[in-house]
Amino acid sequence: MRTLSVIIPATDQPTSLERAVRAVERANFPPEQVIVVDRPAGIVSSAARNIGARKAEGEILVFVDADVEVHPNAFERIRAAFDEHPELSAVFGAYDDEPDGGSLVSDFRNLLHHHVHHEGVGPASTFWTGLGAIRRNAFLELGGFDETVSWIRDIELGMRLRGNGGSILLDPSIQGKHLKRWTVASMVETDIFRRGVPWLRLVLEGRADPTSLNLSWRHRIGTGASVLLVAAIARRNLRLATTALAGLAVVDARFYALLLRRGGPRMLAAGVPLHVLHRLTAVAAVPIALAEHVLEDRAGGGARRAARPEQRPRR
Repeated sequence: MRTLSVIIPATDQPTSLERAVRAVERANFPPEQVIVVDRPAGIVSSAARNIGARKAEGEILVFVDADVEVHPNAFERIRAAFDEHPELSAVFGAYDDEPDGGSLVSDFRNLLHHHVHHEGVGPASTFWTGLGAIRRNAFLELGGFDETVSWIRDIELGMRLRGNGGSILLDPSIQGKHLKRWTVASMVETDIFRRGVPWLRLVLEGRADPTSLNLSWRHRIGTGASVLLVAAIARRNLRLATTALAGLAVVDARFYALLLRRGGPRMLAAGVPLHVLHRLTAVAAVPIALAEHVLEDRAGGGARRAARPEQRPRR
């Protein structure tokens, strides 16, 4: 049996940490080693994960966020994935469809993540540290997480792994419950500054696949329809707004069906405008990413950014 080392980065002992650790310990076929890395002030999450990886002894490194409660069969499925696919370098899963956020915004956000990962099942060109596993030798060969990349260091690692000939699998049957509480403000901030801009920067630098997950053709069409809907509402053009809304209903039918199934009409009524807002953040991230890219090229000849601390962006 392949040995697993679970690595959980923790900041200031988050309230969800105990639940996350307990779920790991109580799971079927639990890992041989559990490493909780207490992150001092100023240490980014990737550095904490790199510290944990250096202490790990298992053949497979399993990264679990401190706000994720793994399902009982998560490690059983991870072991099976590597057993069934000897060539596999890494595998990652998804949030379940029974979020524990406690609010409409939190439930919407976690169901969206669940949906995106289920839509992307199969071979992947990215990675996810919410609940993801990678062969220790492959991780060390890559030099671990790049601590100079802002926020989406797991995605960047996946891109390097693929570029190095590694094989990555997205298996949404490997699941965990997300315990994070979301607000509209935190959702917008994350989508623009912690996801959208950094991801687009990787695309502009040629280090990311523009068709991966949230940048797929379906997402692009949905984004266009969302912009059209807002423009139509601003102009009070009922016909155009109806057309745009119908387009969203077609493109995102499966996601809206999930919202209705898991949260009823109330969730669907809240989820549609929240989803439009999510799409619009992708648009807002484009000029910011382009401006940063151009300014950096002029200042440093295209050199990569210096390391940045994980802090709330100034507005």
